Parts: sequence; C-alpha cells; structure tokens
Amino acid sequence: MPKIVDHDERRREVLSAARRVIVRDGIDAATTRAIAKEAGYSNGVLAHYFADKDEILLSALRQSHQRIRERLTRKIEGATGLAALRELLLDNLPLDAERTQETRLEVSFWSRSLASDHLAEVQRAEAAELRTAVRRLLGEARAAGELTTGENLDDVAERLLALVDGLSLHLLLYPDRLARVDLERLMLSALDRL
Repeated sequence: MPKIVDHDERRREVLSAARRVIVRDGIDAATTRAIAKEAGYSNGVLAHYFADKDEILLSALRQSHQRIRERLTRKIEGATGLAALRELLLDNLPLDAERTQETRLEVSFWSRSLASDHLAEVQRAEAAELRTAVRRLLGEARAAGELTTGENLDDVAERLLALVDGLSLHLLLYPDRLARVDLERLMLSALDRL
C-alpha cells in the first residue's frame, strides 16, 4: 500500500526548517542541502514542493509574516487608537524568544532584498501593510483626542517604524548595550510623547 503523504504538512516542515537554518546560521548558509538536512528530507523531496532556493526562502518569509499578522489580529482585537498602536508596535519588537527569531529572520532578508528586485517588492509590500496599520491607528488616536501632537501623522508613522527597526537591530547587534526591557521602555516613551 503506498504511503499517504500530507503535502501541505511536508511543505510547512520544509519552511520551518528553512526558518531555523536562517535564524541559526544566516541566510547565506540556507542552501537547499542545509534546509533538506534540517527537515530530514533529501534535496529531491524539496524539488517536489519548491522550484528553487529563492522560492523556499521567500515562502518562509511570507509564512513568518502571516503568523505575525494572525498573532497581531488576535492581540489588537477590540482595541483602537493608542491602545492598539501600543500592542502593534510592541509586538514588532524582539521582546521574547519567538519575536527575536522573527526579527532575526526579517533582518536576514534585508541585505538580500537590496540585490533582488523580486524580494525587495515583497518586503516593500509587507512593510506598506504595516505602515498602513500604524497610520490608521494614529488617525484613530487623533480622532479620539488621544494625541497631543499636531505633527503630520505620516511623519509620525515613519518615525515609529524607524524606531522599531532601529531598536530591533540594536538589540540583535548590541545585546550587552540594550536589553528587552530597554526596548519596551524606549518605545513606550516615544508613544507617551505623542
């Protein structure tokens, strides 16, 4: 009797393996051979599910983004304005092991995106979605009278997103200089100034 294979599950396993390799060893070490070994499969199995290495890497990034979106949706359900904005921004900081892995994965793709138009397009689309959410929540906060700043909200959104990226990168690069508690304090302080 032939073995029944759950193709969706196998694909998820390969993508999880790709994420682990990228986070642990870096994106350059994420070869199809390394990913297959991590997943416990042969290179031939990967070829049944993905056209090439770039498709695996891009699928791993998209899967990570989808998981983040689902988590954020649950976290901010029923919240609006500044309360929702706080949750959204704090969730995008590497404040626990899961989000640290997500941040390492994301940052690993940045340099690769500079050399790949296709990957850059995906990164820009995902970033635009986050920026839209931040700008919408700022608008809600202003309409509810929660903001005292008269600044242009597009500028505020860019500054907050740059702070998320900068703090995240600094925690990964300079763990002796910054702790997770510092990231949360700095982000909340920026929000309090609004």
